[in-house]
Amino acid sequence: MSQQLIQQLVNGLLIGCVYSLIAIGLTLIWGVMNIVNFAHGDFLMLGMFTSFWCYTLFHIDPLFSIPLCGILLFGLGVLIYKFAVSKVMRGPMLAQLVVTFGISMLISNIAVLLWTPDFRVIDKPMLSGTWSFGLVQISVVKVVASLGSVVVSGALILFLNGSRIGKAILATEMNRDSALLMGINTDRVNALSFGIGSALVGIAGGFLAMYYYIYPQVGGLFGLLSFAIVALGGFGSISGAFIAGILVGLVQTLGGYFFDPAYKYAIVFMLYLLVVWFKPQGLRGW
Repeated sequence: MSQQLIQQLVNGLLIGCVYSLIAIGLTLIWGVMNIVNFAHGDFLMLGMFTSFWCYTLFHIDPLFSIPLCGILLFGLGVLIYKFAVSKVMRGPMLAQLVVTFGISMLISNIAVLLWTPDFRVIDKPMLSGTWSFGLVQISVVKVVASLGSVVVSGALILFLNGSRIGKAILATEMNRDSALLMGINTDRVNALSFGIGSALVGIAGGFLAMYYYIYPQVGGLFGLLSFAIVALGGFGSISGAFIAGILVGLVQTLGGYFFDPAYKYAIVFMLYLLVVWFKPQGLRGW
């Protein structure tokens, strides 16, 4: 196996872990509420800008502002659910789609108005440099972001399976009517799920901000990829989203290696179409 191929496999695995965290937040919201959050990518952008402004204004390294990204996005997610999404939960599917799409347009345009479309970057984070393993070079900041994404994903799984609130969320995801009969406040579960999903993508934005360009439209690509990952893994399946995220990261980097890099995203979506063609419920969907 050539050195360049090994390098691409490592790169794909690292970015795939971050993709998984982004997609897990989206699939949690879908599984519990049966609603697609088109503003998911914009929440990622807000997480990145939170990290950027903490660094620029208060000299807080991105690594230490990640908890703040999660807290702020959790609060924003709960507020958006309470004042917008909850109003259409019992309405037609089109109304649910339109409200999250409208929230996406609102957030992205406010971001352009406040911060301009310029690209920004955190130029001197605390974590920098590379580790050398023979001829393979691994970015320190990408390793930390990927490991952090895996830790946060694992913590969510432990929370869902080991806490009373987490079990209420899983019960609502499995059968909302039965959860209501058991005395679970499903509206509160919806708010928590929307907040947790938003917090996860905010944390992912904090990780990405350490090495990726930051601009108001940055969430568009990641949001689109997260939809493909969720469908690939199976709507509502957290383990499926995690596996599919890593798979998409590997396919993206290997597609750019074996073919022209301009086609790497086309190859990702081609994979998605093939999987849903033969297995519409996704890799681990019910």
